[in-house]
Amino acid sequence: MDAWLRELAAALGAQAVAEDEIEELLGVARDVAHGIERKATPIATFLLGAGVERRIAAGASRADAFAGALGDLRATLPSPG
Repeated sequence: MDAWLRELAAALGAQAVAEDEIEELLGVARDVAHGIERKATPIATFLLGAGVERRIAAGASRADAFAGALGDLRATLPSPG
């Protein structure tokens, strides 16, 4: 999987996803799938990426942009239980 993800990033002209980012993405995808609906997961991750890129374009570091977008996404999820 890691090799394919690096290949995909290169094909898209994007920076490869770091291991810690992969873990965060998988976790938030799980939260969306279970807390909202499975079909919403790919769309939510697309929107998450768009949010990250918007923050980067506004001058944020990649790490800050990723953390901020994740926080915004998580804020929209229903509380567990």
